[in-house]
Amino acid sequence: MQTSVEFFDTQFSKQVLQEQHVLNPFELLTLPYLAGEVLDFGCGLGNLSIAAAEAGCNVLALDASPTAVTYLQEVASRRGLPISAIEADLRCYRIDACFDTVVSIGLLMFFDRRTALAQLAQMQSSVRLGGILSVNVLIEGTTFLSMFDPASYYLFGADELSALLAGWDILAESFHEFDAPQSTVKRFATVIARRKV
Repeated sequence: MQTSVEFFDTQFSKQVLQEQHVLNPFELLTLPYLAGEVLDFGCGLGNLSIAAAEAGCNVLALDASPTAVTYLQEVASRRGLPISAIEADLRCYRIDACFDTVVSIGLLMFFDRRTALAQLAQMQSSVRLGGILSVNVLIEGTTFLSMFDPASYYLFGADELSALLAGWDILAESFHEFDAPQSTVKRFATVIARRKV
């Protein structure tokens, strides 16, 4: 049984070859909130990191996929963008700085519950007062999860993110639903919140 990192590394390789570099709906929702020093926790190919850097942000982009990180490093170097792209195991990565904006899109559901919640708490702690946290997670099924060890992922409850951000100012909360194979659906929740001063 393959890991989610192996699966996405293969997907990213195909996307690089096909030059598929469009911001997804969750990234588009987050884009207007990016400012200052940005942590992109699970950056994938770095579409959002690139957009943030082009808007004047300094970006630390982290991902476990060597293909994604190498690609983003090459783009940042070629275009002179202020992006530091690093390959890292995000299940155990320790964030040792604070940021104006912390983003994690489509990542936490690929961790077991304990790890997902611990890394979310760590991200919350790394947001400066008055800063922004944007998190997107899967909340209802999808067929490819059956390809991975069931103990290695976690589907969040529909309102779980907003509950975990109690005490923050919720700036945006959205739910997206997409058709999936075998007449199923994929449902995602995105919450963008400001850490109160």
